[in-house]
Amino acid sequence: MDARPNNALQQESCALIVADIKLNAATEVDINRLISWFPTARSVRVWGGPKFRYPFTAETFFEDVHWQQIDSYRLVDPAGDMLAFGQIYERLGRVNLARLVVSPNRRRQGIGKQLVALLMRIGRQSFPLQEYSLYVCKDNYPAQACYAGMGFEERQMPVGDEMADTCIYMTRPVVHQADL
Repeated sequence: MDARPNNALQQESCALIVADIKLNAATEVDINRLISWFPTARSVRVWGGPKFRYPFTAETFFEDVHWQQIDSYRLVDPAGDMLAFGQIYERLGRVNLARLVVSPNRRRQGIGKQLVALLMRIGRQSFPLQEYSLYVCKDNYPAQACYAGMGFEERQMPVGDEMADTCIYMTRPVVHQADL
């Protein structure tokens, strides 16, 4: 399970810093912490989608998160504790934000918005695309409110998308009124 370097943040020294919170490339060491945030099949499927295996091992988790194919990032506090995790990649001509999660003991503190904002900044630098996209479970109302507050709007699910039964598809322009 070799971790590959991420496109936009090759090293710790390249981290984006906002209010003492850093966004940097996730490493293989982060997998064990991330795994601990998903104690149930439902929690991992809400986050990882219907194909994410549960129960999982470190190896199947690594595979299902597509560590080798998708750029993975983490938010850390000044003590180095991981606060949140997310991924970005191109999907259907958009910068897709995926597998966004905040540490269970740090939720409802604005960390999710910081994660999304910093991932969007990396996405804007890494991909010459005009929109962001993400999927959110239909019953994950706090996440839906977070994304809507950042300018994401519900859109029609892409035709034939396997997430149609369980998720809402949301997009927003890369350049948005809230950013100006």
